Amino acid sequence: MQLNHAAVGGTEDSGDVLVEVAPGIGKLELEIKSKVLSQYGSSIKKSVLEVLDQLKVTDAKVIVNDKGAVDQTIRARLTTAVFRAADMKENLPWGDL
Repeated sequence: MQLNHAAVGGTEDSGDVLVEVAPGIGKLELEIKSKVLSQYGSSIKKSVLEVLDQLKVTDAKVIVNDKGAVDQTIRARLTTAVFRAADMKENLPWGDL
């Protein structure tokens, strides 16, 4: 999936996650910020990479600012940000994911 512009999903509220995505420079760049990075950083990274793979995103800059979100929230916020960045507004394939 090609990203057309930068977009976000989520909030900076406690228990949520703010995910920012933008078109990349020929590769995938991932930055994760979290208070619990040492405990859950590898799990967050794995979830983000799985979602990007499912959505076929290979060229993007992704910034994840975690405030204690559960895995399902991270995945949903990232998916939302990618759909927004790709200008997908109708017939979203939520069930296919």
